[in-house]
Amino acid sequence: MAPLPNQEETITLDTFTRGLWKENPVFVMLLGLCPVLAVTNTTMNAIAMGLATLFVLVASSTLVSLLRKLIPKQVRIASYIIIIATFVTMVDYLIQSISLDLYNALGAFIQLIVVNCVILGRAEAYASKQKVSTAIINALGMGVGFTIALLCLGVTRELLGAGTILGFQVFSVDFEPWIVMLLPPGGFFVLGAWLLLFEYIKQRKEKNHLNVEGVARDGS
Repeated sequence: MAPLPNQEETITLDTFTRGLWKENPVFVMLLGLCPVLAVTNTTMNAIAMGLATLFVLVASSTLVSLLRKLIPKQVRIASYIIIIATFVTMVDYLIQSISLDLYNALGAFIQLIVVNCVILGRAEAYASKQKVSTAIINALGMGVGFTIALLCLGVTRELLGAGTILGFQVFSVDFEPWIVMLLPPGGFFVLGAWLLLFEYIKQRKEKNHLNVEGVARDGS
């Protein structure tokens, strides 16, 4: 993982895309694994948790960046937690008003977004050092990367565990669901498989990059 900047950086495409690949919260930094494993037994749960985390991440990063010069260093962590908790409360009431079934399915993990390492870590290590526009774009990338990771697990677990995606039947009626995929052990199995795939793709890309550099040096 590349070191986080200590000074304001210029907005580039990498500001957004690093959260999708190089610094993916789940597949690279292994952060926020509690909700990743707990609520991804269905695709809908994964989408809801991903969007909730994305909103809190962007909103809190924006406010932390806006107030970064006003918050005393001695109370910065407590201040960040209060900011995050405010937006989590908003999300909690919003989901509860939209769907009680979804709210009950996600359980306490909505409230636990407050202590998600992805959000607090980004506020402390990045948003507090960057201007608002940079913090927003980076938070969007990290939030989208986190949501994609949740979807990877949610789709896989629901498809293998129930033969459906978003409740729609995908496999034939003869398909025997792998019930273990809907249980806690299934979360670990699927996460491990995605981590292996992610690392394999990463190593292939690095190997190809080294081969290209080697050919360029030989040609010169």
